Amino acid sequence: MNTATVSSSPADARQLDSWLAALQLDADATQRQRLLDYLALLQRWNRVYNLTAVRDPEQMLAKHLADCLALIAPLRARAPARLLDVGSGGGLPGLVIAILLPATEVVLCDAVRKKCAFLQQAAATLGLRNVRVEHGRIEALTLPPFDCITSRAFSELAQMLRLTRHLLRADGCWAAMKGVRPDAELAALPADVRADVQPLIVPGLDAQRCVVWLRPSEPKS
Repeated sequence: MNTATVSSSPADARQLDSWLAALQLDADATQRQRLLDYLALLQRWNRVYNLTAVRDPEQMLAKHLADCLALIAPLRARAPARLLDVGSGGGLPGLVIAILLPATEVVLCDAVRKKCAFLQQAAATLGLRNVRVEHGRIEALTLPPFDCITSRAFSELAQMLRLTRHLLRADGCWAAMKGVRPDAELAALPADVRADVQPLIVPGLDAQRCVVWLRPSEPKS
């Protein structure tokens, strides 16, 4: 892994270790270092490419990295072989997933070319061989269907389903990261989709977070 161009502080490393312990997440030394190096890359590229509105390093650590880490255990339980991250932006949660779920093939898609350039560079610098980056509008993407489709601050639930449904396996699921429970969005879902809202406890962040799991309903016999 090429880490010559990135750096992280001992304080960041201690904070990361405490969050991994709080979330009961297993991560080896290489994965821990990749998470720290990813955060350093995000901070560096954000100065020029405006990948995220959060610019303070400490807030970026809590509001972005810890937030995405909270999704890992529920996602690991489903063990997706292929995962699509929609509107991946700065790689949240896609690159975090790719680091901690190395057996999962992760495709990152974004319509903004400069963000895709960052995703490509980050994946190469971090040595993530399970990552593929796709530039373009998600509704025009043509790839074999995925076991899971994730999103974070991408769109309302009904729109996400409409834009990505052609990319989900019949037995697959969507995992949409949200803040407070999105009751209005849930009410607007099509009738043939089942929703399950799972609260997420994010260490270091005093705010409501949840993941909305969505599945196509089984046809009635």
